[in-house]
Amino acid sequence: MPIKVLAFAGSPRRHGNSETLLDWVLGSMVEDSEVTIEKIALSEANIHPCNGCNACEKLNKCVQRDGMDDVHDKILSADCIILSSPIFCMGIAAQPKALIDRAQVFRSRKYVLRLPVVPPERKGKRLGIFLATAGQNWDYVFDASIPSIKCFFHVIEVKDADVHYLMVNGVDEKGAIDRHPTARDDARVLGKTVVAELKHRLAE
Repeated sequence: MPIKVLAFAGSPRRHGNSETLLDWVLGSMVEDSEVTIEKIALSEANIHPCNGCNACEKLNKCVQRDGMDDVHDKILSADCIILSSPIFCMGIAAQPKALIDRAQVFRSRKYVLRLPVVPPERKGKRLGIFLATAGQNWDYVFDASIPSIKCFFHVIEVKDADVHYLMVNGVDEKGAIDRHPTARDDARVLGKTVVAELKHRLAE
């Protein structure tokens, strides 16, 4: 049974700590022959910030024509959506925040227009993953990012209980995550766990 994974590398800096963490997860997932992966670097995706015009509440689509045109349908067709981000100033980076804000179109579809975001038979079948890295060692360094992430997954019909998290602090300079004692193994276990869960759900 094919499993479609859509991954967003959210850092403005390519191949840094958060994208490395993402690649470790994806590397373990793609070891399963039924998994196909598409990774999108948001720094190169040409997704503009939301204008706050609320036109999507009437049109059921965004009035902006940019990279979100391509990403929109991919989000809806994926079985697993992964979003990675570094923590900047106690929150997620600007590039993934722009993606989340542009998901307003799904919120309008769901709550204003009362239209389905995904077909009813796909509800409860999809999983999400949020991956984050931070330079600080503070226990609370990820706290401000979680509400935005939950909002994103909620409006694309991934339940809170179906979102997995792997957040690694104390990795500041580029490449620091390679020296983290557990991050690589934790990422690989997460990838395998999510694939196994997807297989179970999609077979139901």
